[in-house]
Amino acid sequence: MHIKHTSLALLALLATPALAQSADNIQLRWEQLPHTQQELLIQPTRERWDQATPEQRQRMLARAQRWQAMTQEERARAHRGRERFEQLSPEEQQQMRALYQSTRHLTPTDRRHAIALYHAMRRMSPEARTALRQRWSQMSATEREAWVETHAPKRQHRPDRKHGH
Repeated sequence: MHIKHTSLALLALLATPALAQSADNIQLRWEQLPHTQQELLIQPTRERWDQATPEQRQRMLARAQRWQAMTQEERARAHRGRERFEQLSPEEQQQMRALYQSTRHLTPTDRRHAIALYHAMRRMSPEARTALRQRWSQMSATEREAWVETHAPKRQHRPDRKHGH
């Protein structure tokens, strides 16, 4: 939602007569932008903040702090992930939200396992899911890792992604 608001604000900014007079403003740093253009860009965030509950405001601040701590590559990866998410159907988006909520407090290893199990089980019959759960509970950590390596969904190669990410 934030990206949409920012995009709309940017489109509005680009449509302003002041900007039409000078495309050089696009090259300006934030501090150099006229106050009216800064306000135009900030307004969607101000509106979201004013309408947010205290819990939502806390999450907004936490996200902003995480964003500031990210490297450029991490930010680019986050943008690509958001773009992929927006390409999903509403049903797939809901499934991804549910998966995120159910795995957000897990360790990275446990999260990888849960995601691999989710992707494998969603194509299985109820009987096959039960059998896998039973087999999983009897596996050693090494056997689980091997299973995940074999059954985890493969990431598609994307030209815009560096190998290994």
